[in-house]
Amino acid sequence: RQRQMCIRDSLLAATNRPDVLDPALLRPGRFDRQVVVDAPDVKGREGILRVHAKKLPLGDDVNLGIIAKGTPGLSGADLENICNEAALLAARDEADRVVMDHFERAKDKVMLGAERKSMVLTENERRLTAYHEAGHVVMGLRVPGLDPVHKLTIVPRGRALGITASLPEEDRHTYTKEWLEGQLTMLFGGRVAEEMVFGLERITTGAGNDIERATSMARRMVTQFGMSDVIGLMSVGEAEHEVFLGREIGHRRTVSEHTARQVDTEIKRILDEAHERARAVLENEEDLMERLAESLLERETLDHDEIQLLADGKPLPPLEKLIIPGAPSNGTPLAEPKELPSPEADSESGPPETEPEAEAAVSPLAHALDRRGSEEAGDSSE
Repeated sequence: RQRQMCIRDSLLAATNRPDVLDPALLRPGRFDRQVVVDAPDVKGREGILRVHAKKLPLGDDVNLGIIAKGTPGLSGADLENICNEAALLAARDEADRVVMDHFERAKDKVMLGAERKSMVLTENERRLTAYHEAGHVVMGLRVPGLDPVHKLTIVPRGRALGITASLPEEDRHTYTKEWLEGQLTMLFGGRVAEEMVFGLERITTGAGNDIERATSMARRMVTQFGMSDVIGLMSVGEAEHEVFLGREIGHRRTVSEHTARQVDTEIKRILDEAHERARAVLENEEDLMERLAESLLERETLDHDEIQLLADGKPLPPLEKLIIPGAPSNGTPLAEPKELPSPEADSESGPPETEPEAEAAVSPLAHALDRRGSEEAGDSSE
């Protein structure tokens, strides 16, 4: 009976902001036990995928372990969304089963954003985006210690005109100084490619997010991680928190002006060195950057295997063309031309016999175009 009373009187609560809780709530006898629920690891992600894919008719090529390895940092809700998106893609393709390709496309949509097929880029924008993303990829291929490049595309997704996606080979919980410096170099690869190909006068705002992320990373290296020889092993400034219950209203400055100037100087030095490293790598790998950019302009999207072929100096396999029976692109006309009857034959045979109305014959090309138009209309409505 006491056990039942204890269970009945237990109170559970959840929050994603434990830093703003009133300390009175966390005293012994109140919410004194805390259970931290972190993002699932690779085994946990595979188990979550199996739960949500249980009701789906899966193809023989589906490997949920591969999907789990390629989704680091995703929550259970994100993994459920991948399964739902894969099922929708299979239904749109009128497939009997959900195959691996549906899961890969669903994963890209959840992690990278939905493709903005309605957004039309000019040829100059496509070319500039291709070289910008190619600069990132060259850094990912040639700078040691970075994660492998998973996908490269110049198809607009979300707010980005192009995306270079890298995926770690295993879950990472700590980061080395080599990895952080490599990340800074990779972030500046796009801007350096613009400078080398188009000149300093034609650089664009496309590197705005890269510069913002690089500055934030360099600042944390100096002020929090102790990776600056000038500042040393000293935490500079306080952790950034939102104003809550007036805690930060009476904030007092704990950093001298001299230390603040040293921090700014170190941040700029780290960023300038990363910029110079990116330029040195691209100057040595200019041919690889050209091959990547030209392949992007031709195909718009490159996967890991295609990127590796280009890095090894090998040609890409030819594109698979859509073959429609009876279409002019196959070298055959849509219909055989009919011979016109002569006037004498018409007068002798009398009026032509009227054939009974049959079902309207639709050419394979028209049928394929109608089907493609309906699919694009469905995508734009979504």
